[in-house]
Amino acid sequence: MSQSYTLLVELLTEELPPKALASLSQAFSNCLVEQLATRELLDISVGELPSFEPFGTPRRLAVAIHNVRTVAPQRQVHKKVLPVSIALQENGRPSVHLIKRLAALGFPKIPITRLDRMMDGKIESFFLKYTTPGITLENGLQSALDETLARLPVYKILTYQRPDGESVRFIRPIHRLVVLHANRIIPITALGINANSITLGHRFLSEGHIAILHADSYKYTLKHRGRVIVSMQERKEAIRIQLLELAGLDHVLMPESLLNEVNALVEWPSVYECHFDQAFLQVPQECLILTMQTNQKYFVLTDAFGKLRTRFLVVSNLQTDTPRQIVLGNERVVRSRLTDAKFFFEQDKKKTLEQRVPMLANVVYHHKLGSQLQRVERLEALSTLIAPIIGVDARLAARAAHLAKADLLTDMVSEFPELQGTMGAYYARYNGESEDVAIGCLEHYRPRFSGDELPSTGISTAVAVADKIEMLVGIWGIGLQPTGEKDPYALRRHALGLLRIILEKQLPIDLMDLLRNAYAQFSGQTQITDPTSALYDFFIDRLRSLLREYRYNTEEIESVLSQNPTRIDTITSRLDAVCEFSKLSEAAFLVTANKRIKNILKRSNGTLRDIETTLLVEVSERTLFELLQNVTPTVQGRLRSYDYTGALLSLASMHDAVDLFFNNVIVNSDNVALRENRLSLLAKLYEQMNCVADISKLEK
Repeated sequence: MSQSYTLLVELLTEELPPKALASLSQAFSNCLVEQLATRELLDISVGELPSFEPFGTPRRLAVAIHNVRTVAPQRQVHKKVLPVSIALQENGRPSVHLIKRLAALGFPKIPITRLDRMMDGKIESFFLKYTTPGITLENGLQSALDETLARLPVYKILTYQRPDGESVRFIRPIHRLVVLHANRIIPITALGINANSITLGHRFLSEGHIAILHADSYKYTLKHRGRVIVSMQERKEAIRIQLLELAGLDHVLMPESLLNEVNALVEWPSVYECHFDQAFLQVPQECLILTMQTNQKYFVLTDAFGKLRTRFLVVSNLQTDTPRQIVLGNERVVRSRLTDAKFFFEQDKKKTLEQRVPMLANVVYHHKLGSQLQRVERLEALSTLIAPIIGVDARLAARAAHLAKADLLTDMVSEFPELQGTMGAYYARYNGESEDVAIGCLEHYRPRFSGDELPSTGISTAVAVADKIEMLVGIWGIGLQPTGEKDPYALRRHALGLLRIILEKQLPIDLMDLLRNAYAQFSGQTQITDPTSALYDFFIDRLRSLLREYRYNTEEIESVLSQNPTRIDTITSRLDAVCEFSKLSEAAFLVTANKRIKNILKRSNGTLRDIETTLLVEVSERTLFELLQNVTPTVQGRLRSYDYTGALLSLASMHDAVDLFFNNVIVNSDNVALRENRLSLLAKLYEQMNCVADISKLEK
């Protein structure tokens, strides 16, 4: 009888790539569990999720999988053998084909009476029912591990030679393989290594070889005897706690990406406090923070106001009561790094941003779109056009656009590309530019990512809009629009960023005018084709997903976007109006009536004309006409004042008149004049009913 225990599999390796450790650990665990489940070696109920714990350190990939069987259960197989017409001779005896087929299946002597005779579609066939023994853990785990190692997300394979001369290909050399089912070693191999129960702990803090006595004791044994925290989450929290304790009243900057990378570099984390010279604080703190985080993996500290402290924290893989040498070594390294940053800053200040702008002519933006200087000229022109629309100084917007890309030529940005914009603001202030211009240089890249802050000033907003629309029109215009998952110029992100700016800041910008003005700036570029129509559709598609994030439903969104609006800033107001309209008791009838009118007008082939009152012969159509005459000025007035809710609510009063019209008036009259007049009346009604949104889209 099969029994279920915890299965432990550990690969002990040379140091694994830290940035890939988390994905490797997860992939190793998930794939091995999946492979065991496929082989029915997991003792779980139908619908129950497998229970397992992934482990990962710089030197090992491991997983503890619970409820693993020693032998998979037997399986009942009902297998088609052959069609009856082939399996039997004319005299009803087994044919040669049947005898050979049964022998191939491992049942050479089974009598024909043991076979099931049944229909297989339209053909009568013989079927064989038999029981197959379940696969053993030894056999199933070997193939499962081989498949898992072959499917790991490894981008660079290392080829190395084992002591026995065998060549092996894997991400890093493997030294040991631990495979335990409860306390029993499962005799399998991986990459030339035979499984046993012996592993190694910390390189410097452990006692050498460590025997794992039971799969369930793996984590405890390595922690207490090997000085290794094998759980990535537990190790990460240990780092976080130590950082916060040493930070005290200061704030520790610990971005998740840095925390994850440091976590993948240590097995027994210990945090120590270091310091750098006060003189380095003359350098913009963003530069200091970036070099310490990016190059040295340090955690910097700030005070309550965000000002950088001269002390920082390092995460070491070595615990000691006398960390002086560790501290001094890190302080010596950071001194060299910060000296470089200070040198770059001092060198950059020798030349103003204005002096750097002409040099952008030597920097290629795109070979079909010219240089960065040509791009800057387009940004200036666009910023000048956008500024008065959003109510800011066009001169300042143009100046900010003129200088916005100049910091690309500084030593600091060359060393740290992440600081583009940030250094532009510092150098603009140092050069005596206005604060509006400095902030424009800083914020014109915003939003850089989903959820990022928007530009905070009118000037920076104008330049940010210009920057994004110029990029979209230019890159799309030369045929480099996104395809499938590929979007090398991040046009989707630029489009969403632009939509967020217009929507959330309620900028009165007409999207089609903006696209046309942007395209006009490329008039000298013969390789660009007009992308405005395609880009408008692209924006509308991005807008759908953005509005869903704002919690509007699909029907509401489509009712507004189907009208092809170009004033994006009005869309949320229109949607709010649609939501309010939908709550009215009259809404359902008017939505249905609107759809009916739409279908009637689609079938109309005549040319609609002005309504002739003398042809309004029915009381119901005269009533509807008179009410429409009274409501239309109210609706249009509210539209002009952007009171979309008021405009839609005004239509509610037409419920009864519309109802009576459809009950009492035959639109498709045999009298051509009456028919065309009634169609014209419905067209005017339809125009008013859909002045805010196509309400027929609201029908559930």
